[in-house]
Amino acid sequence: MHTHSVWSTMLSERCADDAGFAIEGFEMLKGLEGVSSHKHREWLPIIENSQNMPELANTVETVLKKHPVAHGFLLRGHGLYTWGKDLPQAKRHLEILEFLLEVTGRGSSISHAAVR
Repeated sequence: MHTHSVWSTMLSERCADDAGFAIEGFEMLKGLEGVSSHKHREWLPIIENSQNMPELANTVETVLKKHPVAHGFLLRGHGLYTWGKDLPQAKRHLEILEFLLEVTGRGSSISHAAVR
């Protein structure tokens, strides 16, 4: 499944230099297949976008081999990709990851100085 959400696009740009980012400590992580604790650390890789589809497919394959337990990835400046063993699982992963992307994005934009 694939989305073009604001948060996936913004975070893919913000964290591109690190080729991804970790999401951890959220109860919602348990909605991802095989995750049983909020202490799980989910790495969400970011892949550079390309119009060369064979090259992009090779890059995706290489990144997913490097991160075999990832539940999705961000295509830089474009959006989120995720999957599952069937449509309900893929949809659940999509909803969970989109929620976590928004929480991550909003959380990183809060200034502690502004909160008194």
